[in-house]
Amino acid sequence: MTGKKIAVVAIGGNSLIKDKNHVAVQDQYQAAKETCVHIADMVEQGWDVAIGHGNGPQVGFILRRSEIAAKTSGMHEVPLDSCGADTQGAIGYHLQQNLYNEFKRRGIEKSAATVVTQVLVDQDDPAFRRPTKPIGGFMDEGEARERAAREGWTVVEDAGRGWRRVVPSPLPQEIVELEAVRRLLEAGVVTITVGGGGIPVVRAKNGDLQGTAAVIDKDYASALLASSIGADLFLISTAVEQVYLNWGQPDQRPIASMTVADARRYIEEGHFAAGSMLPKIQAITWFLEKGGQEAIITDPENIALALRGETGTRIVP
Repeated sequence: MTGKKIAVVAIGGNSLIKDKNHVAVQDQYQAAKETCVHIADMVEQGWDVAIGHGNGPQVGFILRRSEIAAKTSGMHEVPLDSCGADTQGAIGYHLQQNLYNEFKRRGIEKSAATVVTQVLVDQDDPAFRRPTKPIGGFMDEGEARERAAREGWTVVEDAGRGWRRVVPSPLPQEIVELEAVRRLLEAGVVTITVGGGGIPVVRAKNGDLQGTAAVIDKDYASALLASSIGADLFLISTAVEQVYLNWGQPDQRPIASMTVADARRYIEEGHFAAGSMLPKIQAITWFLEKGGQEAIITDPENIALALRGETGTRIVP
């Protein structure tokens, strides 16, 4: 990637679904349209961009439709890895069409393409022994235990709301389509990849790849992508303009910049919530410890300002 200014941008769920009242496909398309305006701003500033994105709600919708169809009409259910592939295609379509239209409006000679991306995980990852990621709809205890016995699911009771299936969330090890992504970026194509953290696959003894029922954190997968292509910048677009210390408390305060050492100290002090800011900070430290030089966390509408150092939280080695 010599001679290019490469950024990996991981866009979160808020960039695709604004709130519980705007979840329809048309709403998601409009949310993607807003995000693509900010990606186009980056391109105008001279960045070549690879985009990773979340897909948790969209996978949930597919699973719910699948469950309902199976109960009411006997249709087959969709395996989790195929749900991931479906969402990569659909979300990628929304992003690349909106980027096409935005580039056309601005007179930018650029194209965008989506790579349906497999990400290799280790079958011996401890996460496979301790599944924790809830997926699918709620069940009563009888149905949950019957599905667990029949299909080998791990099921848990979820805070008095019912029973749910849980699956592993292993760390990403290798991006299978990395060479294709490299070539697209080298050709100047805005590349949408590792959607939803990538489709989790394991390698069989004969070397073949096989899909597995798991969920990979999209920020970790985007961090791996950024490290693998030697990106100059890893940017996580999320719900807040800056990272805060003492978030939600009367004395909360934004962090303009921090080092990896600062980040580790803040983690130990409990400033970042699990399932929210914590995995983002951990993914960024992972990227920086692998040789990355700069990362930013901000919300979509402030990406251009953050790139100029006017807002956002900048994290460096």
